[in-house]
Amino acid sequence: MIETPEQQQSKSVEPTPRTNEVSKAEQYAALVHSRRSVRKYDADTTFDHDAVQRALELAVLSPNSSNMQLWQFHRVINSDKRQQLAKLCMGQNAAKTARELIVITTTPYKWKQRTKMNAAQVRQAFEGREDATSKRALKYYEKLIPFLYRNDRFGIFGIARKVIVAYLGRNKPMVREVSKADLRVCLHKSTSLAAMTFMTAMRAEGYDTCPMEGFDSKRVKHLLSLNSQDEITMIIGCGPRAQDGIYAERHRVDNAETIITYA
Repeated sequence: MIETPEQQQSKSVEPTPRTNEVSKAEQYAALVHSRRSVRKYDADTTFDHDAVQRALELAVLSPNSSNMQLWQFHRVINSDKRQQLAKLCMGQNAAKTARELIVITTTPYKWKQRTKMNAAQVRQAFEGREDATSKRALKYYEKLIPFLYRNDRFGIFGIARKVIVAYLGRNKPMVREVSKADLRVCLHKSTSLAAMTFMTAMRAEGYDTCPMEGFDSKRVKHLLSLNSQDEITMIIGCGPRAQDGIYAERHRVDNAETIITYA
């Protein structure tokens, strides 16, 4: 039987002597420590699909580039479709035994409507008190975002942007990642932030997850009738952890190798 975060905390976090209470930081640390990539889920334990909805509603609050929110979260609950999708995930146990599969995609083609949405929000927020800040924000959404997001099939616009920023950046700091490929990376970074929020929220609900990159993206898009311009960031399996759902103890590279401090 899966343990709730509270049960995990009771084992791994001692109350602070001064207050005899577990701090928020300790609660969060316990939650993060209890999250594992679970490869097998228990088919006999009750699963609350509403927990997935609640976790996704938290995921959409995640930070994302320019608040463009160019993402979608496709819930695959239907048993037949879930089995088909599991086959397209190369038959991974994390997909075959999942009680629900979440396909997270980027939606770059929606940039125009999201730009208008953000510009309208800026106007509303600064109504009656327009100043330099509001003008910069509007210029950002009405001038810079279209400059960065407008692309052609062959990436020629992106190459032109690269040349422009290389010239402008001779004497001042300049963002260099402005090509079509750079934009793809940017959008997948945003969806990955949302994916982590979702997985942490699911752990708080008492369930587990496993992010997967091993899948046939072409066939998955066809199965779910996705837009041709959608790009799949990852597929996440979720459900109640099986007793043998974790294959090994967690191990990480030494922190000294990965955490670099400039004091």
